Amino acid sequence: MEKVILNAEIREETGKSKAKKLRQVDIVPAVIYKDGKESINLKFKDRDLYNVLHTAAGENVLVTLKIKGDKKAKEKTCIIKEIQRDPVKENIIHVDLNEISLTEEIKVKIPVHTHGEPEGVVKDEGVLDHPLWEVEVECLPTGIPEKIEVEVAHMKIGDTIYVKDLKVPPKVKILTDPELTVVSVVPPAKEEVVEEVPAEGIEEPEVIAKGKKEEEVIEGEEEEKEKKPKKEEAPPKEEKKRE
Repeated sequence: MEKVILNAEIREETGKSKAKKLRQVDIVPAVIYKDGKESINLKFKDRDLYNVLHTAAGENVLVTLKIKGDKKAKEKTCIIKEIQRDPVKENIIHVDLNEISLTEEIKVKIPVHTHGEPEGVVKDEGVLDHPLWEVEVECLPTGIPEKIEVEVAHMKIGDTIYVKDLKVPPKVKILTDPELTVVSVVPPAKEEVVEEVPAEGIEEPEVIAKGKKEEEVIEGEEEEKEKKPKKEEAPPKEEKKRE
């Protein structure tokens, strides 16, 4: 496992507003924990942290922390516990570190990478499904693998590689469920064919048909009324002349 040096300073400023001001001048606020109890507020340059994270080990890099102003210890060995990023800009806004002992085993998550192109994808147009991208392992800090590589070139449609099939160094123990699928080759998705219904077979909705019948009945009644002769009105009665 690669080890890098990170220069840091004790951070006297606390609170959201103070942390925001630090970030405005490219300083990242951080905290280092020991045994989950003791903690020290730190700060370091954004550029220094960038160099630490961009090694082959990624976030699992072993950090030798040189703290300016720490009277108890000038150097601490630690690993990165958590990185908080801005949800919009994605820049780092805070870092948590854990102080560790090089002689005690720790639990970390290791990325799983595939190598090669499956036979079932090349020849049979299958699809490589990769649901598990990392596994949790337990080992000494100096024995942390940078990644676990899986050879997939031999895989045909229907083949699956499980966690229990992964190969790791002798002193590394995988803690993730051994029956979980890491990668598999599945058949290509079939396109659904929609059958077209001929226009002749489409029946008119009942409501519309019913409406037409009602209109025809009304028209028929009106025609019948027109055919019937109108009753002649009786002539008005003559008034008797007064004598």
